[in-house]
Amino acid sequence: MTAAVFGTGLTMGLSLIVAIGAQNAFVLRQGLRNHHVLAVCLTCALSDAALILVGVTAFRQIAAVLPWLDPVMRYGGAVFLLVYGFRSARAAIAGSGALAAGEGEDAGLARTLATCLAFTFLNPHVYLDTVVLLGTISTRFPGQEASFAAGAMTASCLFFFALGFGARRLRHVFANPVAWRVLDGVIAVVMVLIAMKLLVGS
Repeated sequence: MTAAVFGTGLTMGLSLIVAIGAQNAFVLRQGLRNHHVLAVCLTCALSDAALILVGVTAFRQIAAVLPWLDPVMRYGGAVFLLVYGFRSARAAIAGSGALAAGEGEDAGLARTLATCLAFTFLNPHVYLDTVVLLGTISTRFPGQEASFAAGAMTASCLFFFALGFGARRLRHVFANPVAWRVLDGVIAVVMVLIAMKLLVGS
């Protein structure tokens, strides 16, 4: 069962983090330009791990004090995922164009990391994904939250390093708008499935 919970955390983590956003676009640009890729990927992975840990360890305690919080967050998270899934489906149908890598000079390590942290901690969706949604889902596995958190953290680490270091090999893929339409379609399906699980509960 622990392996299954780890797999659930891994799947949920990948499903949430794969959505195209400012943070992922920044990591992708750094990978395509080959600028501070290791530092950026490590910063993103560690930041996500810290937020996931907060969500998994603290959310259940807060929910115990405020018993109404769990269903509110669960249903609220489901609504958010359904809306996000709808937006992804609309983007898949309409086509939003390829994600440009962006050009420019190397900003330096300190400035690059500061920008990376801003994309991470100034984005409210990051808290919703890691602290609220993953924290809420982890409460469905009492006593095995650590396995769920480990799976979600592993997903974050795998994704950021794959995106950062694999960007150059996938330059031709990311330059194709059709690839993003396919990815948006997959994201839409996954978001709806997760929303259904939250609504049904355990």
